[in-house]
Amino acid sequence: MPLQRQLFELAGADANLRFSPYCWRIRLALAHKGLSVETRPWRFSDKEAIAASGQGKVPVLVEGDRWLSDSWAIAEYLEQQYPDQPSLFGSPEGHALARFVNQWTNDVLHPAIARVILPEIYAVLDEGDQAYFRTTREAAFGVSLEQLTEQREAALEGFYKTLKPLQNTLAAQPYLAGDAPNFADYIVFGAFQWARVISGTISIPSTEPVGQWIERMLDVQGGVTRKAPKAY
Repeated sequence: MPLQRQLFELAGADANLRFSPYCWRIRLALAHKGLSVETRPWRFSDKEAIAASGQGKVPVLVEGDRWLSDSWAIAEYLEQQYPDQPSLFGSPEGHALARFVNQWTNDVLHPAIARVILPEIYAVLDEGDQAYFRTTREAAFGVSLEQLTEQREAALEGFYKTLKPLQNTLAAQPYLAGDAPNFADYIVFGAFQWARVISGTISIPSTEPVGQWIERMLDVQGGVTRKAPKAY
């Protein structure tokens, strides 16, 4: 009997709206490995549902009696547990480089996108999640959601500036990993999918290298990301 898997994913008031960049990384990683999974909507207020993972954030992957959290740790687990399936990293060197991509995305790309879309995320959350989201995000960014709305044009300008290394890299090769995508691509693309399902504000022209890469990524693994419901 095949091992049963469940993936808890952050959802809005609409349970079909799944927007966490970290969860999208793992959805793509599982597809890359050819592993089936049942996805389950999760909201910030539902800590009890993932309490067995020992922490309070998603993604959480449940595989048999294992409860796994943190997208990077889950990817490493999948790579070690399923070595005969397509590799997420390609080589030890690819693994090491993906670690840098992971850190850059978390520290640079995510905050740049968040400054643009946080108010729109708040608007699609379940009412029970909104107070928590407002409190934690305003504390993290030092401004109110209303101020972020007022600062959106400047935030967009800052976001587009962060894309220069991606533009230059993808002008020379089709994927960050080279000729085919791997977990490094899934890490970065998760951020763009986050923005894509929440907001129409961020738009990358298809004439630009990053825009062309996004279109290619929307078709990988059976087009699972292209089919995702959007908030608008």
